[in-house]
Amino acid sequence: MSLRLACIADDYTGASDLANTLSRNGLRTVQTIGIPADGLALPEIDAIVVAFKIRSVPAREAVAAALAAAEYCTARGAGHVMYKICSTFDSTDAGNIGPVTEALAARAGGLCVPVCPAFPETGRTVYQGHLFVGAVPLAESPLKDHPLNPMRDSNLLRVLARQSSRPVGLVPFEVVERGAAAISAALDAALGEGRGACIV
Repeated sequence: MSLRLACIADDYTGASDLANTLSRNGLRTVQTIGIPADGLALPEIDAIVVAFKIRSVPAREAVAAALAAAEYCTARGAGHVMYKICSTFDSTDAGNIGPVTEALAARAGGLCVPVCPAFPETGRTVYQGHLFVGAVPLAESPLKDHPLNPMRDSNLLRVLARQSSRPVGLVPFEVVERGAAAISAALDAALGEGRGACIV
C-alpha cells in the first residue's frame, strides 16, 4: 500500500468533505467510520480519512481516539498524519482541538503544529489569525450560534490558547505569501519560543 496521507477527522461530514476534496485532486482515498477492524483489507490507496464524532466528547476520549487512529495509520505506512477539524473551529474552551493537537504533536516528536481550519470553497478563510465566514468574522456570522459549541470569538489564537497547555503563535499572511520555506522557518522559530501551535 502506498499510503501517503492519514487524516483523522473530528466529525463525519467534515471527513466526507475532505475525502471528496482529496479524491477530486487525484488521491486514491478511502473514508472509514472509526478505526477499521484489523482484518479489513484496504485497497491500494494514497490517503485514508478516519472519521470520528469526537468534537464534543470529553477531551480525554477525543485524544485517545485520535492517538489510536494515528497508530493504526502509521503502522500501515502513512508518512504524514493530519488532524482535520471543523472549518468553524467549534469547540469548547476546554477542548478538544487543543488537547488532540498537542497529543498528536507529542507523538510526532514535539513539533510546532500549523493550524488552519480554512475551507475556501465554503467561504471559510483565515486571515491574520481570525476566522472569517464569507466577508465577516465568524463571531459576527450566523454560524456563531452553533447549538453545542457557540463561537463568540473569531480570534483563533485566543480560542486555541484557552484549550492548550503551551503558547500559541501566528504565522501571518506576509509570511504565508513567501511560501512553504518561509512558513517552515516561522514554525521552527515558534517552536524555539516554546509554542506548540501556530495559526496560519
